[in-house]
Amino acid sequence: MGFILRIIITGIVVLVLAKFFPSITIDGISGAILLALVLAILNAFVKPILVFLTIPITFLTLGLFLLVINVIILYMADYLLDGFNISDVITGILFSLVLSVVTAIIDAIF
Repeated sequence: MGFILRIIITGIVVLVLAKFFPSITIDGISGAILLALVLAILNAFVKPILVFLTIPITFLTLGLFLLVINVIILYMADYLLDGFNISDVITGILFSLVLSVVTAIIDAIF
């Protein structure tokens, strides 16, 4: 039950964040929850592979390359979903950063 609750809360956070970033569009609450589900799946399966393959770059940048990996995951979700669109790279970076911080806070609370 905790997984479903986290997906729903992340979907709501994604929907609220999409209102603050004008170059990110999402199709309603169902699209936001579907995006949260796709992000959870990509973070569970694809992100560890990307982190492993980019260990030297991550080490050289003192961990800052992990932000790039988060943006890559976000753009993968953009490619997979029709109801989600990111039209600006800088906005994608900011969206990814804010989403990571907010979901970390929510995970710490629950």
